[in-house]
Amino acid sequence: MPPASAPLTEKPEWHALLQQKQQLESVLMRDLFQTDPKRADRYLIKGAGLTLDFSRNRLTDETLTALSDLARACNLPQRITDLVTGAKVNRTENRPALHTALRQPAGDSVWVDGKDIIPEIHATQARMEQLDQAIQSGTKTGHTGRAFTDIVSIGIGGSFLGPKLAVEALTPFWQGNLRCHFVANIDGTDIAETLKSLNPETTLFLVQSKSFRTQETLDNSLIAREWFLTNGGNQDAVAHHFMAVTANTDEAVRFGIHPDNIFPMWDWVGGRYSLWSAIGLPIALMVGMDNFRALLAGAHAMDCHFKEAPTEQNLPVVMALLSVWYNNFWSAQSHAVLPYDEYLKHLPEHLQQLDMESNGKKVTQDGAPVDYETGPILWGGVGANGQHAYHQLIHQGTRLVPADFVIPLTSHNPVGHHHATLFANCLSQARAMMAGKTEAEALQELIASGLDQNAAAELAPHKAIPGNKPSNILLMAKITPETLGALVALYEHRTFVQSVIWDVDCFDQWGVELGKQMGNEILPRLIDNEEVGSAGDSATDNLVALFRSANRR
Repeated sequence: MPPASAPLTEKPEWHALLQQKQQLESVLMRDLFQTDPKRADRYLIKGAGLTLDFSRNRLTDETLTALSDLARACNLPQRITDLVTGAKVNRTENRPALHTALRQPAGDSVWVDGKDIIPEIHATQARMEQLDQAIQSGTKTGHTGRAFTDIVSIGIGGSFLGPKLAVEALTPFWQGNLRCHFVANIDGTDIAETLKSLNPETTLFLVQSKSFRTQETLDNSLIAREWFLTNGGNQDAVAHHFMAVTANTDEAVRFGIHPDNIFPMWDWVGGRYSLWSAIGLPIALMVGMDNFRALLAGAHAMDCHFKEAPTEQNLPVVMALLSVWYNNFWSAQSHAVLPYDEYLKHLPEHLQQLDMESNGKKVTQDGAPVDYETGPILWGGVGANGQHAYHQLIHQGTRLVPADFVIPLTSHNPVGHHHATLFANCLSQARAMMAGKTEAEALQELIASGLDQNAAAELAPHKAIPGNKPSNILLMAKITPETLGALVALYEHRTFVQSVIWDVDCFDQWGVELGKQMGNEILPRLIDNEEVGSAGDSATDNLVALFRSANRR
């Protein structure tokens, strides 16, 4: 028997799953339901206000046990403890990843380099509350004394995607008359179109960048400052209208932001896990600190569930193991996230960064090349719109695409029978993926509809649906700050569990860093007046020449 430290694909638990896959290849899920009346009840688990129905998956009790055995063989329980207690789980950058600490109650303790970080976290939340109250009460205004009407959050990646998701998802909880705008893209159209509708006297800019050197964020902030200064503002007034969330206080001050208007970022918070920090200021200002704290409480409830629930009853662990099951044993190359709630329309975008930036890796924690697939391609969109677009590929295409359906039981907007229709669509899509329709069934339906035998036989193959396509359904009573917090934290922990199984560092992103480095090398070649040398390859050189020619001044 291989030792406990054996590579993943040499572990006996891995080979047990290969055997499970062989046994299930010819088994239909519709038959599993017919032979097991208790299946739906047994594969329904709850935690932190969420319910997961994972009965529509290609697995049996033996498969779930084998997946759980693999998790234990990869030392998952200890790795979870390491994550939440401040161990340096981000090995390539030699630091912890303590987004869970951001939502822990006051009075808890988490130590980093000999310092309890919980008091500083809550002190920052108190400052966020003071800002929220000052803006809502009108005691904090623009430089002319007029109340703020608009907030512009300038950031990119985790400083943009998470806050945007939460602000939109919590629209029913917005307070006052503030409007929130997000600017991320370095395409000048993004900032230019945003500024067109704003009044500089009543606009507050939030510059969100840990380093205060992220090119897209800094360039957009400079344009915003120039717009402010040329439309009635002055250098002293910048302090009234610009705030920052950053670890680089000196650069923010140099920009013109007053130290009192700078909120901290910490090395132990990764960008894609940062909405729980002061990066979440847009959320707090739009829904109020009580609701922001409820968001944190929902995430903390999921943290507790993640730490305490047994493997087979643990929502993030089960969802992660199912992802590994299809990614590594059924050759599924992608995973669809399908929120059936308009307020959650930005959920797939946030999860794309969370999952693919975390687990898009090709070497293990020790730097050895992997001999298995790691992060799948995550994609999706709001239902039921997708049913009239890409669901066709899921149902009848040649690729296996596991899916997560996310839907609340009740709607904030109970218009007519809309929510019942939406819920019916969600259930029907999951059922169609699972049950499908055989060619014989299609033939019978066509004949029953009045088509003659020959025409029916010709059309039946086109109407046959393979079925046996796996899906999960995630339910909550309603989209609230608590359930949204739990939902996002669920996917954070799912991502971490996957990384433990695959033995990759889910907290670094060196591929992203390389793109930034090369971009900084190419930019001077595009904007310098003098002729420039080769970028190192003829393809880049040719396009640099075309750009310079088109933009010659």
